[in-house]
Amino acid sequence: MGGVTSSMAAKFAFFPPNPPSYKLVTDDHTGLLLLSPFPHRENVEVLKLPTRRGTEVVAIYIRHPLATSTLLYSHGNAADLGQMYELFIELSIHLRVNLMGYDYSGYGQSTGKASEQNTYADIEAAYKCLEECYGTKQEDIILYGQSVGSGPTLDLAARLPQLRAVVLHSPILSGLRVMYPVKRSYWFDIYKNIDKIPLVHCPVLIIHGTADEVVDCSHGKQLWELCKEKYEPLWLKGGNHCDLELYPEYIRHLKKFISTVEKSPSQRYSSRRSTDQFEQPRKSTDVYEVSRKSTDRREKPRKSTDRPEKLKNQFISADKLEKLRVSFDHMERSRRSVDCHEKSRKSIDHQMDRARKSVDRLDRIRTG
Repeated sequence: MGGVTSSMAAKFAFFPPNPPSYKLVTDDHTGLLLLSPFPHRENVEVLKLPTRRGTEVVAIYIRHPLATSTLLYSHGNAADLGQMYELFIELSIHLRVNLMGYDYSGYGQSTGKASEQNTYADIEAAYKCLEECYGTKQEDIILYGQSVGSGPTLDLAARLPQLRAVVLHSPILSGLRVMYPVKRSYWFDIYKNIDKIPLVHCPVLIIHGTADEVVDCSHGKQLWELCKEKYEPLWLKGGNHCDLELYPEYIRHLKKFISTVEKSPSQRYSSRRSTDQFEQPRKSTDVYEVSRKSTDRREKPRKSTDRPEKLKNQFISADKLEKLRVSFDHMERSRRSVDCHEKSRKSIDHQMDRARKSVDRLDRIRTG
């Protein structure tokens, strides 16, 4: 079953940039790994991390001198580290956090193939590196998952009870639910976030654009409803799937969230009681207008995630979607057919029983 699920994920959910947007080079003088074409930064380390599934993933670790939290960022399905690099640098600076980003197996210069199970092993390798190489404690880590990255993020978060926090950026309920409005989880579905988010015990921030054409905003809202420890969500009016970082409120809300979760649990609880910010989203977050392009980061969104045709095809092509729909319609018809058969059988049994009682009455009349 796992193999079938991974195969579905690889076909429908992963679009690694081809060719990769960066190269790995080794500095002749220092022997350090570098991400080309980006200049070397003293506070940035480039790493190769082995995973439990035999692949080797590329990761970058960005230090901030005043950081008390570390962000472990799982990017979307049509980007790689080269396209995320500048954003990672700016997030580290503006949020005052250490940041680790990584490429999934089969992305960028990571080896192997993209699959659901591989992404779980990939994020585990990144988390293990934070613990063993940098001495990062679980309670100081904030997991950040964007789009498909919400899958490995929630899978890991559900198994780490002492995490500081989780951020879900344009998250999915599950892979299948992006393509088809199913009402329950099927064994072959991928990234069943809807089933895992109730298992997360730390504060969760959800950010979603109201005009998202790839993953409908209803995914984010339903996940928020299922959170155990809700934080004020950010519904960006007019925001699409790949442009939320361009809204000034995006970075402001993240700063506020990190400032809140860096307090002790007792301070957080006191703050929650006084402001009710964990339970009731502000109405103002529903009326943000599209702002001018942020001067705090690059002018253009990432190329690989800015193409309309990719927005439409990020999870599944139209013909494959139609096949899935036909398959589900067939399943539903089969189920209804079974139900109808059961009703017919019960009706026949009832009629036979009535006939037997009628014969019994006739016999009694004759013998009487």
